[in-house]
Amino acid sequence: MTGPSTGGPILVCTVTEAGAALARRLPYQHHHGGLVAAVRERWVDVGGFVLVCATGIAVRAVAPLLADKAADPAVVVVDDGGRFAIALTGGHRGGANALAREVAALLNAEPVVTTATDGAGLPALDDLAGFAAAGDVAAVTRAWLDGSPPTVAVDPALAAWPLPAGLRSAPDAMAHTMAGAPEPVAEPAAVVVTDRDVEAAAGQVVLRPGSLVLGVGSSSGADPEGLHRLAVETLAEAGLSIEAVGSIVTVDRKAGEPAIVELAAAFGVRLRTFPAERLAAIAVPNPSAVVEAAVGTPSVAEAAALAGAGAGGRLVVEKRRSADATVAVARRVRPEGQLAVVGLGPGDPALRTPAATAAVRHADVVIGYGPYVDLAADLLAAGHEVVRSPIGAEAERCAEALRRAAAGERVALVCSGDPGVYAMASLVYELAPSHGEPPVTVVPGVTAALAAAAVLGAPLGHDHAAVSLSDLLTPWPVIERRLRAVADGDFTVSLYNPRSKRRTAQFDTALAILAAGRPPGTPAAIVTDVARPGQRVIRTTIAELDPEQVDMLSLVVIGSTTTRWQGEMMVTPRGYRAAPGPAVVLTPAPAPAPAPTPETAP
Repeated sequence: MTGPSTGGPILVCTVTEAGAALARRLPYQHHHGGLVAAVRERWVDVGGFVLVCATGIAVRAVAPLLADKAADPAVVVVDDGGRFAIALTGGHRGGANALAREVAALLNAEPVVTTATDGAGLPALDDLAGFAAAGDVAAVTRAWLDGSPPTVAVDPALAAWPLPAGLRSAPDAMAHTMAGAPEPVAEPAAVVVTDRDVEAAAGQVVLRPGSLVLGVGSSSGADPEGLHRLAVETLAEAGLSIEAVGSIVTVDRKAGEPAIVELAAAFGVRLRTFPAERLAAIAVPNPSAVVEAAVGTPSVAEAAALAGAGAGGRLVVEKRRSADATVAVARRVRPEGQLAVVGLGPGDPALRTPAATAAVRHADVVIGYGPYVDLAADLLAAGHEVVRSPIGAEAERCAEALRRAAAGERVALVCSGDPGVYAMASLVYELAPSHGEPPVTVVPGVTAALAAAAVLGAPLGHDHAAVSLSDLLTPWPVIERRLRAVADGDFTVSLYNPRSKRRTAQFDTALAILAAGRPPGTPAAIVTDVARPGQRVIRTTIAELDPEQVDMLSLVVIGSTTTRWQGEMMVTPRGYRAAPGPAVVLTPAPAPAPAPTPETAP
């Protein structure tokens, strides 16, 4: 796993054997012994350290190396007993707070976060998702902590742009407005929200959202330096900030144009593309018949900028040209929202994917069934808005997530297991057309069948099926038909939602259907609360399985006729056979020969 701030690996350094035992419970690199030397050697190439030692040792190890909290790796200290995970240095910007919470969740420890804003439940102005901050962050934050919340001045062009959580309720928020011209702001507000190139006055913080969309067109083989210079000069002449550029956009046939790709990389933003037919339908002030003949649309830079700005967006800088490129700038009136449907896995944070962790941490709003939101508690920070939903409100939950994403918020809709397996992903896609169709991504997770299979051994080693026995949404005759097909096909099967206090007959019927064509000794297992505290595993056979030991928190695995118990391990052979004769020794493949040069090519 990589560190929260730099993207480098996380390294656990231990001194004692007790510390080494804790390290084995963490999904990070591990170095044992020589802690101080290891920290100094790896300081520049890791994203974070977890030091299992006394805080005094940790302080002496890192103190000579500290330079900049935005660049230093995160440092978390854990005691040998695994009781506390202390964010030592790196705070919110370096990712230490997030890493401390993650380590605490993995070890069932208490995270210790002493950053003042976190303790007070206030947003960190220099770490707001979607905003670049400049100015006197420390002074404004200190005054806020001392009971003087900042007033907020908002550029009128961004009046509809949602403010970060915490600033929405600041005194006089949206009451102050800036002049339309790009001169320095004279307002007394402590926080200024603008995409203009203004400097923060004393005691001010300027927050710049990614509201600007830079449309780009170019000839094939355009000069990268020339395009970069054109973009920078265009923004400067318009009084707009480079830090407010949220995306670079162009026509799809230019998606791989080196100059445009390099420009997006230099600005640190994503490159989006649109098909020529979509751009051709957008009215622009400066269409070109020459461009239309070449790429199928009379405008690339202006039309792409407007397409990227979305509904309500407007062109703020018309097309400017160089010898081989064009640029134009549009402004979004609200952020481009997105919805991530996130699979949190079965419960244990160690089985949560890094992609799921990132999706929740980077969201503005986290929505989910209450107990599933609780599975992500270690990922939630003061800046998150959390919306807990009751069971039975699945459609309302998905609709709310889509509505918020369409309104410009970054939403994480959390599910247990995998969002595409008996969860919310399919419902989100069903509802999306009637809720604005915001961008939706599905972040996979470890589902219960996979987690239970890992506990049991390898029961899903050959063809297998999953069947839910809940008939709330699926008629029982349909479920019964599927069970008979599973039985006829001799699949290993995972039974979801197998049995509740009032719904018992369905499980009895399912067991009878599966047992009809399988030997009584066929392996069967009940795994309850898999990968959660209190996990229980019952290993048995299809003939001896006791339905009274099954509930709605159980997953039941019934083997095929080839499945067998090997000690406590349930194994369904794939069919591999050892080759006769001497053992085969695998050796690394030789390095590929260098490509021929013009001098050596035949």
